[in-house]
Amino acid sequence: MLDFIMNDILATPAILVGLFALLGLLLQKKNVADVVSGTLKTTMGFLILNGGAMILIGSLDVFGKMFTEAFHIEGVIPNNEAIVAIAQDVFGKETALIMFFGMIVNILIARYTRFKYIFLTGHHILFMACMLAAVLSTGGITGVPLVIIGSILLGALMVFSPAMTQPFTRKVTNSDDFAMGHFGSLGYLTSGFIGAKLGDKSKSTETIPVPKSLGFLRDTSVSISLTMVLLFLIVAPIAGKEYVETTLSGGQNMFVFSLLQAITFAAGVYVVLAGVRMLIAEIVPAFKGIADKLVPDAKPALDCPTVFPFAPNAVVIGFLSSFIAGLISMFLLPIFGLKVIVPGVVNHFFTGAASGVYGNATGGRRGAILGAFINGLLISFLPALLLPVLGDLGFQESTFGDADFGVVGILLGKLISLFH
Repeated sequence: MLDFIMNDILATPAILVGLFALLGLLLQKKNVADVVSGTLKTTMGFLILNGGAMILIGSLDVFGKMFTEAFHIEGVIPNNEAIVAIAQDVFGKETALIMFFGMIVNILIARYTRFKYIFLTGHHILFMACMLAAVLSTGGITGVPLVIIGSILLGALMVFSPAMTQPFTRKVTNSDDFAMGHFGSLGYLTSGFIGAKLGDKSKSTETIPVPKSLGFLRDTSVSISLTMVLLFLIVAPIAGKEYVETTLSGGQNMFVFSLLQAITFAAGVYVVLAGVRMLIAEIVPAFKGIADKLVPDAKPALDCPTVFPFAPNAVVIGFLSSFIAGLISMFLLPIFGLKVIVPGVVNHFFTGAASGVYGNATGGRRGAILGAFINGLLISFLPALLLPVLGDLGFQESTFGDADFGVVGILLGKLISLFH
């Protein structure tokens, strides 16, 4: 029964989000029709968002393979899903327990302090729980102490990460309805800060002047498609016709395959935005029940794509700027004696895009470019510095990708080393 709850209920993000919506609606004493509709639509919105993300990841994975083949790059590729899959074989039980008790700590902190955030991005809760288990275990902490320390740290991070970015999230959304629940928050915080200091808020990415003849570029789907078509058509020929058609496309013409992958990527963005709109429309009102009864004034902390609709142009600009920083970092890392981190296209898209949105909210176009660029540097250098802290996991060909994992893992590793 415990395994069912831990592995099939709490470890399934869509069900976790749906349960919170169900609880909120029941606490508001809504009628049966509203409870069923709200719960299903919340879960559906999350699944649509997740489905769009899978479409994006599929296209980005193809681009990443092309890129690696084209430029013959060897190094570690940050990927949260990959490193967690490897770690689960060793730390599966500890990860599940930290995740469960961490969520309880999150609710308790939100209930009894002024930080009223409930973290609802289930897969990031899982990733952070896994990383905490790995770092604590490498530091010689095992058993009950590992679970207790890990749970307290996870619960605190689930509250303070959204709290840290909320001043900038308000500027992005022009409301206080929800928070950012994603462990790339250091990148978003830095981007918002840099935008405020070095940018010009009056020149938003969303008001970039476009000639009438190019008016079609105002359509986000079209502009994203053309951007990705350009990237694919640059990289595919360098990777080579034989590699693309034999290894990736299953015999389909290289240029046709590249064109379809680029448009598939844009379709994924479209689906993500549709899921975000449905999720926010349902989870925010449903959450009112939890806010009123369990945790007064509670705010749901949601995944990073929830900010994409607020500045679609900044999404594209942020991704490209972050990715360029990742490319530059490949040449800088060996100078500092660090292992080469190959730009993880998935990480640079999601965190780079969100950083672009935050940078734009505080500093317009310049803020979006500079903020996302710094995010790209962070998610290149931090994973390289994190590798030694992960012990045996550090020898794998992957590592945790987003900024918060690097900072938390490195600081925790250093802290543990002081007591040994």
